Amino acid sequence: MGAGMRQVKKGSVAMTIALCRSACAVVALAFLSSTASRASESAPDVAPPAARMQQEFTVDALSVVKIRSKAVANARTSRSLGTQREGTGVVIDSEGLVLTIGYLILEAETIELSTADGRAFPASVIGYDHASGFGLLKALRPLPVKPVQFGQSGAVAEREMVLIVGFDGVAPAYVVSRRPFVGYWEYLLDEAIYTAPATVNWSGAALLSREGKLLGIGSLVVNDAMGTRTQVPGNMFVPIDLLKPMLGDLIATGRGSAKPRPWLGINTQEVQGNVIVTRVSPDSPAEEASLKSGDIIVGLGGQAIKGQADFYTRIWSSGDAGVDIPLDVLRNGRVESVSVKSVDREQYLRPKPTY
Repeated sequence: MGAGMRQVKKGSVAMTIALCRSACAVVALAFLSSTASRASESAPDVAPPAARMQQEFTVDALSVVKIRSKAVANARTSRSLGTQREGTGVVIDSEGLVLTIGYLILEAETIELSTADGRAFPASVIGYDHASGFGLLKALRPLPVKPVQFGQSGAVAEREMVLIVGFDGVAPAYVVSRRPFVGYWEYLLDEAIYTAPATVNWSGAALLSREGKLLGIGSLVVNDAMGTRTQVPGNMFVPIDLLKPMLGDLIATGRGSAKPRPWLGINTQEVQGNVIVTRVSPDSPAEEASLKSGDIIVGLGGQAIKGQADFYTRIWSSGDAGVDIPLDVLRNGRVESVSVKSVDREQYLRPKPTY
């Protein structure tokens, strides 16, 4: 990380953009230069970067904790996520509820939360939503951390300045795009929030508005934050508005109210509209149906698919978890019909052992 993209360690309550002027200036120049060339957008909508950087971000409390989790010994996700995981959690109420990105706590056997003063607090998993990726924890002792208030992520516009708050640092950024995100692991968000410049402190981090309200939870670092036509590194955040209608269900039942989606157990890559299988999860429905890495999925039920997003959407609209998914697979120069009996992904994951 260069000086223009360095992170600011937490240490003050009112965080000002002037502290990170060089980082935002670099991104502002690149972003404003690219948006100025778009005929559909008008220059008066964009304030000068210097004026915007002088505005204060008011953060009443850096409402974050560090998460350390250890997966169960035979965790299905150990190969891709490791057994020891670290990231940030965001305290969202006075009872010790902590919101994070779910992959940090999948198949966790033990979870420890740490506060800025070094104190450790045990925690347990309350819920996980596969569709959004949110994970919810509860501290087993009271946390000395003020909870953050929810903002309105749907109202966040491109070119808006935001603050990324992780346990290991704070960084200013711009919202540079609002668009879908398609993940290779059978994951799709209709609209995600993308920010730049990139920060390494993103896993479970809080995306805050100028008023210090929570807009999203950090999920990934990406190399196309401004869209596939430009290679601008940045981060992807899951919008907080997705959590609001399901929070009560997550607390009460451990999952959202929507019925479980069909899950096959494949990683895929889209190449010129084709969906190529890059990995098959061991003991998954896809493995049982003899799908292999290198297979090209060209259709579903005899109808051609148009890329990953279309593929996922049509799988999930086929019925609830457990439905048979008829795939048209190109292998060795010929198209074969392969039926995959889907499952609820939750049933595939290893539970925490009980004694």
